[in-house]
Amino acid sequence: MTATKTDTATLAGGCFWCLEAVFLDLRGVQKVVSGYTGGRRPDPTYEQVCTGVTGHAEAVRITFDPDVITYRDLLEVFFVIHDPTTENRQGADVGTQYRSAIFFHSPEQKATAETVVRELEASGVRDGPIVTEVVAAGEFHEAEAYHQDYFRRNPGQGYCRAVIAPKVAKFRASTLARLRVSTIG
Repeated sequence: MTATKTDTATLAGGCFWCLEAVFLDLRGVQKVVSGYTGGRRPDPTYEQVCTGVTGHAEAVRITFDPDVITYRDLLEVFFVIHDPTTENRQGADVGTQYRSAIFFHSPEQKATAETVVRELEASGVRDGPIVTEVVAAGEFHEAEAYHQDYFRRNPGQGYCRAVIAPKVAKFRASTLARLRVSTIG
């Protein structure tokens, strides 16, 4: 038996709970970890990141099989599920910790990210310029255990019902072909 090939993507687009919930549904995604990246403080906590002074963004680290889903596919999903035109903000979440950013892990990922951003900008689909940062991946700090798989473990929580559930439902309705069989129905 041959080992499955894997790659890593690190993306920030507002609350990591929202990103995690959608990416966990995708066929070819093996693991999604919520965490913090792009900042200056070693081993930041959620409370520290929420202040905005650490420089970290809430982000997800995605482990995926590039033979099943490509890096470009992940970026296309990423740009559907968050607003890349609002600087340091997603909905009611405001601060640098909620910025839109792609943290690339290779020159190929950087080139793909820059191409996707240019294409999105040229398409005129979004109202306003794309403010998504494309920066080299640095140290990733896994968030506290209670943040992991948050939506699946807390479906009745207010934020999950009001913000995450509608986002996941909209995404599922628009991309059925990319979903894992177990998430449909």
